[in-house]
Formats: sequence, structure tokens, C-alpha cells
Amino acid sequence: MAEKEMYDVIIVGGGPAGLTAGIYAKRAALDTVLVEKGVPGGQVAVTPAVENYPGFPEIGGFELCEKFLQHAKSYDLEVLQTEVEAVEPGNDHHAVRLSDGVHLKAHALILATGGLPRILNIHGERENFGKGVSYCATCDGFFFRDKTVAVIGGGDTALEDALYLSKIAKKVYLIHRRDAFRGSKILQEQVFSEPRIECVLNAVVDEIKADESGVSGLSVRDTQTGRLQDLDCEGVFILVGFSPNIDLVPAGVQKSPTGYVLTDEKCETSIPGIFAVGDLRQKYANQIVLAAADGCTAALACAHYVEAVKTRLKVPA
Repeated sequence: MAEKEMYDVIIVGGGPAGLTAGIYAKRAALDTVLVEKGVPGGQVAVTPAVENYPGFPEIGGFELCEKFLQHAKSYDLEVLQTEVEAVEPGNDHHAVRLSDGVHLKAHALILATGGLPRILNIHGERENFGKGVSYCATCDGFFFRDKTVAVIGGGDTALEDALYLSKIAKKVYLIHRRDAFRGSKILQEQVFSEPRIECVLNAVVDEIKADESGVSGLSVRDTQTGRLQDLDCEGVFILVGFSPNIDLVPAGVQKSPTGYVLTDEKCETSIPGIFAVGDLRQKYANQIVLAAADGCTAALACAHYVEAVKTRLKVPA
């Protein structure tokens, strides 16, 4: 149960972006509460190893999230482990309705609800996540230096990541269900001219195979003939899209055609006093360090916003 109903800032979501926002909001002396329905850390908490967060050459995802959480709690950040049912924008304050019916109010909200990569729902996908199955080449490509990997997808992200992996891996299979890629022409030209990339078109993956060491190969079906073939590989990068968690984003907030929340450089949305951070926000790349940067930016912007609102309303400091 919340200690009170009125705050300076409410943070919805406890991943790296939300927890960093909590750290900076408390350092700015903002009365802050963070609401997270699950385990703090978001997707990072279930990532076996993180090797690209500055200061930690290698650290388990859950351990890194614990450090985020403990750092935030060292500033006495109030954390509620409950579900948010709705975000209700207002004029002088915004409201968050919790699953138990309690309404929390604040002058500013930071939405840090994250997102999820789209999955294929094929045999061996969930079982081998972190054991050769990945949804982010820039996050995990380093693990597959001089190995054979497969990229599944046909859009810009799949083509870009196949090119990225071709500089690391020995060979890259690029598998797409149609007879032509959806990615931009310049990326296609680069893919076709890269000798380490072998394109497998009109094909879908039926199964990800594994042994005691992790992923060992794929069973791929030709969509035109139905013929099955096995491809040997040690890593599979599934890049068929990413879905931001927009269920709690108010209707008045502007979004991109792909559903990401649009913000300014302060991470503020089209509704004053409502900020969006991390994987929820439209930006160039989704990385832990960028999510943390968003949290910092939004919290600093919140401090100025809240001060301005209190001055206007003549609220005692």
C-alpha cells in the first residue's frame, strides 16, 4: 500500500530506465514512488549475461538489476510491487489507478513500461533463450565470434544485424519467409555483396535444435515445396519485430506509426508532465545504457517541471 496518495513524481515500470529515473528523482529531492508489477529489472533481469554495460565487463542480468534496485533504495525510493490498471492525465496533476482501486496522484509521470521482442513460438525457442537464442545482435553478437549464426527476419533490423554479425561471425544465414526482403534497397545490396551472408528465402524455421552446449542448428522448411533442410549453427537471432508496451499510454500521447511513444529531447510526451523512457520511446537504438540515460533525462526534466507547477499553484516546497 502506498504511504500517501499525492507525489511529485510517479514512475510506472522498474526496468533500468525506471530505476535510473528513481535515483535521479530522489537526488533532486522529488517525492517519488515507483510502481512495478513484476521483478524489478524488466527484460534485463532474465538476460543470462550482460557484457556491454559500462563498468561491468561481464555481469549477470539479474545481478545488474539488483544493483540498480539497491542503488535506488539507498535514496529511500518508495517501490510498490503492484499492477497499474490505468494512467489518467489531468491538468495540475496526473493520476495512476492501481489494481486494488487506489488512485495515486502526481504532478509528473514517467512511463517506463518497456517492450518485448516478438517471438516465433517454435520448438526450442524459449528453452534455449540465453543458450544461443537471442533477440539482439548488438547485445549478444560478441558471444559468437568466428562461429556460424542465423538471423531470422526480413526488415531493416534483420538486415542491419546480419551485416553487423558478418563482421564477427564466421558465417551468417539470413532466413526470410518471403522471396524478397522488406528492408531498404541499400541494405539489401550490402547483404547480397557480403560473402559471409547466405540468404535463405521462402523459408521458415520449424525447430531450433540444441545439445548440452546450447543451440546446434535449425530445421528449416521451404514454404513453396515443403522440403525440410537442417542448418548447422551455434546462434539464432530472431529479429521479426519489437512491440512497445503501450497499454498504459494515455490516448492523447502521440506515437509513431510503429507504436513507439514520441517525445522531445527531455523525454516529454505530447501531454505536459508525462514522460516516456526506455524501450517505450521512439529512438535510434534500444540498449540498457540508453534506457538508463532516458531515465536520467526524464527525472531531471521532471524536477524543473514540478518546480514550475508548484510555483504556479503556490504549493509550499
